[in-house]
Amino acid sequence: MGDIRTGEEQVRASTAASRRGAAVAVWYLRAVTFVNFLSAVWVSLGQDLRRHNTADYFTPYLLTAGFASGVFTMFLAITMRRRKRAAWILNVVLSGLFLLLFAFAMCFPEIRQYAQNWISLGLTALFVGALLVGRREFYAKGDRSNPRLAAAVAVGGLLVTSLLAALLVSVTNRAHDEYRSTFLDRWRYGTMRLVSLAADDSRFAGIATPGWVNVTVNVLSTVLLCAVLYAAFRSRRAVDPLSEDDEARLRALLGRHGERDSLGYFCLRREKSVVWSPTGKSAIAYRVVGGVSLASGDPIGDPEAWPGAIEPWLAEAREHGWTPAVMGASEEAGTVYARHGLDALELGDEAIVEIAEFTLEGRAMRTVRQAYNRVKRAGYEVRIRRHHDIPAEEMAHLLDRADDWRDGATERGFSMALGRLGDPADGECVMLECRDGDGALRAVLSFVPWGPHGLSLDLMRRDRDAENGLMEFMVIELLQRAAEIQITQVSLNFAMFRSVFERGSRLGAGPVLRLWRSLLSFFSRWWQIESLYRANAKYRPIWEPRFLLFEKSGDLPRIAIASARAEGFLEAPGLPKWLHRTHLESRR
Repeated sequence: MGDIRTGEEQVRASTAASRRGAAVAVWYLRAVTFVNFLSAVWVSLGQDLRRHNTADYFTPYLLTAGFASGVFTMFLAITMRRRKRAAWILNVVLSGLFLLLFAFAMCFPEIRQYAQNWISLGLTALFVGALLVGRREFYAKGDRSNPRLAAAVAVGGLLVTSLLAALLVSVTNRAHDEYRSTFLDRWRYGTMRLVSLAADDSRFAGIATPGWVNVTVNVLSTVLLCAVLYAAFRSRRAVDPLSEDDEARLRALLGRHGERDSLGYFCLRREKSVVWSPTGKSAIAYRVVGGVSLASGDPIGDPEAWPGAIEPWLAEAREHGWTPAVMGASEEAGTVYARHGLDALELGDEAIVEIAEFTLEGRAMRTVRQAYNRVKRAGYEVRIRRHHDIPAEEMAHLLDRADDWRDGATERGFSMALGRLGDPADGECVMLECRDGDGALRAVLSFVPWGPHGLSLDLMRRDRDAENGLMEFMVIELLQRAAEIQITQVSLNFAMFRSVFERGSRLGAGPVLRLWRSLLSFFSRWWQIESLYRANAKYRPIWEPRFLLFEKSGDLPRIAIASARAEGFLEAPGLPKWLHRTHLESRR
C-alpha cells in the first residue's frame, strides 16, 4: 500500500507528464524545422533525405528536406508552443495517418530490412505518443471563423498567385516547339507548380521556363501557405469592447480609487476590453494586438482586489493562447503581478510635477524662465477650461485645428493617451488653448483627470509656425494657475530609458552604459527618446519608474512589436477590407 498515491499527487504527476509530453512534441517540431532548413542549404544532406522519401525508404513525420516544409513545421512549432488546440488536432490527424502508413509499409521485407526505417518509425511513434500524453496542455482556443477565413484565403490566394505564375511563365517562356502553348496551359503549369512545388515543364508541351521563374513561383507558394496557416491558427481577438455598463463601472472605480494611478483614466479607451474581479472592486482593461493581451498601467480599483482581476485576465489569455503583458505598471502593481508569475523590466520614468514645489526661480530654471518670458512678451495667452465648460461650436473648432496639426494620419497612443477628444463623457478633462497676439489659435493641450486633484497629459498639438517654446509656456501657465481648477499635481510625458541618459552622461559612466546611451541617442533621431527626457527634465519633476511586465523573456520581441502597433508607431498589413468585413460579420 506504500506505493498508493493520493488523488492530488496523481493529478500533479499527470500534469507533469502532460507538460513533458507537450514539450517533447514542440521540440520534435523544432528539430525537424532545423533539419528541413539545413537541408535546403546543404545540398548533399537534402539529396540524401529526399532519396529516403522518394525511393523505398521513409523519413520521420514532416522531415521532407525543403524550405517550404521548414516554414510549415516552424509554424506548427510556434502554434504548438502557444498551446493552440487546432494545431494539436492537425498534428494528431497528420501524424496518425503517417504512422499508420509507416506501420503498413513495414510489413514489406524490402522496407523492413533497413535500420533507418525503424528509427523513423520510432521517432514518429514517439511524436504521436507525446501528442496524446500532452493533450491537456493544448487548450488555447482559436477563432471560430478561422476555418472559413483560411478557406477564403486559400481559394482567393491560389487564384491570384496562379494567375501571377501564369503571367510570369508567359513572359519568360523559351519553348520553340511546334505546339504553341495556350494561356490555359501556362496557367495549369503555374497552378501545378504552386501546389506540388515540383512541376516539370518537360511534361507540358510548349513550355520551357528559366530556373529562377520556378523558384519565384515556389516562393509564391510558400507565401500562400504561410497566409493560409496564419488564417487557420490566428488567435481570437477580443470582440467585447467596453460596454456602456463597463464604462460606468470603471468611472465609479476611478471616482473612488483614481488618485492611485496617473494612467488610470486611459483605461476608458473604447477599443479595450475589460476583465472584472469576482467582487467587482477591481478590473483590468486590455487590448489584444497580434496575439498579445496588452494591459497598461495598474489595475483599476482597490489594491486588495487586484489579484481577483489579475487571475481571470491571465486565465483568459491562456485560454485563447494570448501572451499576457503590461505596459507602464507602477512598482506597487509590478510587485502584485510578480506574485502571479510575471517578470518585470524597467521601461523608464514618468515625470510628475508637484504644484506646491514648482518654481521658476533659481539658476537651474534660468533657461526655462527665459523661454517662458520670451513667448509671453510675444503676446501669447493661455485659456484653461474643463471640457464641459467649452461650448459645442468652440469644441468643434478646437477638434478641427487639432486634427490639422496632427503629425501623420495615424492617431498615436495607447498607454498614455485617451484616443479621443471632445467626447461629452470626458467633461472633467482640462483643455489649454494658446492664442497669439492676434487671437489666432496656435496650440492646444488636453489633460485627463487623475483623481480629484491631479491631471495627466493626454494630447499635445501645435501650429508648426508658432513661436518656439510654446508647449513649455503652456505647461508653466498651467502649473502657475493650478488653483483655478483646484489641482495639486500634474503627470507629464513618459521618458523611456531616462536612467540611461542620466547616468550615461555622468563622469565615470562605464563603457557599456555609454554605448547603450549612444545607441539610444542614435534612435532618438526618429523616435524622440532623448528629446522627451530633456523636455520633461526642465520642469525638475519627481521621476516615478514604470515597468513592462511579461511571463517569458522569449516573448519580449513579440510584446515589443505589439506595443509599437498599439501605440501607433508600427503599422501591420491587414486583410483586404472586403475580407476583413466578412470576417467581422461572421463573428457577430
